[in-house]
Amino acid sequence: MRPGPPSLRSSSWRFGLFTLLYLYQGVVAGFALTALANHFAAAGTSATDIGRHLAIVGLPWVLQPLLWGPVIDRASPYSMGPRRYWLVLSLAFAQACLASLLLLGEAPSLTTVSAVLFLHSMAASLADTATDRMIADSVPDDELGRTSAGTRAGFVIGSAAGAAIFAWLLAGKGLPVAAGVLCALTTSLALTAILVRETPGDRFLSPHRAASTRAPGRGRASEMISFARRLLAAFRTRDATILLTMCFAIDFGLALFQVPFTVALVQVHGWTAGDLSRLQAGLALLGGTLGAAGLGAAVDRVGPRRALRTLLFACAVALGAAGALIGAGLEATAGPFIIGLTSVVPALLYVALLPTVLLASRAGHASATQFQVYMAAMNLGDVVGSALAGTLAAVMAPTLVAFGVAILFLVCTRSVPTPGHRPASANGLQRPMLGRRSLRGTDTSEG
Repeated sequence: MRPGPPSLRSSSWRFGLFTLLYLYQGVVAGFALTALANHFAAAGTSATDIGRHLAIVGLPWVLQPLLWGPVIDRASPYSMGPRRYWLVLSLAFAQACLASLLLLGEAPSLTTVSAVLFLHSMAASLADTATDRMIADSVPDDELGRTSAGTRAGFVIGSAAGAAIFAWLLAGKGLPVAAGVLCALTTSLALTAILVRETPGDRFLSPHRAASTRAPGRGRASEMISFARRLLAAFRTRDATILLTMCFAIDFGLALFQVPFTVALVQVHGWTAGDLSRLQAGLALLGGTLGAAGLGAAVDRVGPRRALRTLLFACAVALGAAGALIGAGLEATAGPFIIGLTSVVPALLYVALLPTVLLASRAGHASATQFQVYMAAMNLGDVVGSALAGTLAAVMAPTLVAFGVAILFLVCTRSVPTPGHRPASANGLQRPMLGRRSLRGTDTSEG
């Protein structure tokens, strides 16, 4: 009997597809948020302008649940798969945006580059929503830790490779060559979305819709009203409010410290953009591969809540130690150690945070949008923190910023809510109870 085509029914194809899609996100992030930011910092761009660039590129990820959550949760059936249709379409547009970087010349302004990458983020955030929904629909509960570790490893490996490769290319070859290499790398990764189907019976490629499943007599307006009510109901609980606030606070605090600290290393302490990018890449690689792999198995064993509390406390200790080193006047000499403390430990934190968020989203009736609201809260924290980081650094010593962020993580440690109940299936495996709906992430996840 011949095996069917690659699909999400297979655990290995699931793991491979989701890891590669997050690898795609990481490569672009390494280019746009690390190598490019450091490149402009070395050219004299202020921390405020670089923070603005990071905020612009991150804005679509904040708007993601409003823009794309309802699209994916209420997706019409397509013969190539209701989520895969949007995944392939959005990745095609995202690649067109990256290709347009080739047209900007050798020395475009940061504002122009930010605008192009904003459009890419619009498309990539739709692809991420479709991916996360596919994760929620297809991954059993007892594989969530490993899947989270795989997607996290994919993202950080991509970020590390993107930061290292493009730091070298931007310095030695210029933006057009770097953009060409970026397009080649990301296109090869995006093609995996065409290879793996949601179910074996889906068409390989087709723009046509399958038969409609809308209930007779129900219009789009009534469906939207019902959807909005279900979504609001999902966030009325105390635990949902705490988790939403925590998602914002984590990335907000990290951005407040990390943005001005890395800019100061280049502009004050004489680091080169390439050296900084390579260090950040190496540390991300360490945390996202060996660290994430070990932690993913631990999360499945001890549960997301216990792992999340432990890592939030570890982040508080890391930020406190960074503040102490800076206060002792060791900011320049201990720079690599400080970056390691404040990047590797938070990278591991996300491996425990994403299963917690996914379980909370599965308890509701609009899972893709619920999950994206949590992820958007994280992205909003990053955007707001990046936008305010330069201003705060001008009026507050970095030691105080580090200690303040450490206190924020301690508060989060004491506030971790209990994840949603895990329903057990008859055969002992715990499956998503989503009625074939789904979810950094959902039917995806994200990253």
